[in-house]
Amino acid sequence: METVEFELEGEHVELNQLLKLVGLCDSGGAGKALVAEGRVRVDGAVELRKTCKIRAGQRVQFEGGATIRVLPPA
Repeated sequence: METVEFELEGEHVELNQLLKLVGLCDSGGAGKALVAEGRVRVDGAVELRKTCKIRAGQRVQFEGGATIRVLPPA
């Protein structure tokens, strides 16, 4: 399983946008669909809120694929 590190540019990023920014989907809309299908976990729990605010220190897991480690801004 691949781990991707993502550095925030502000306080948070919306979950669907995070999936797009790290390249797990082509658009924010596709990210929303993945979340709605229950294919994304945040800190180990299935997350169904498409625009859930993801903050530094959280881990996002994509079903059958990558784990995203969210880092604070530099």
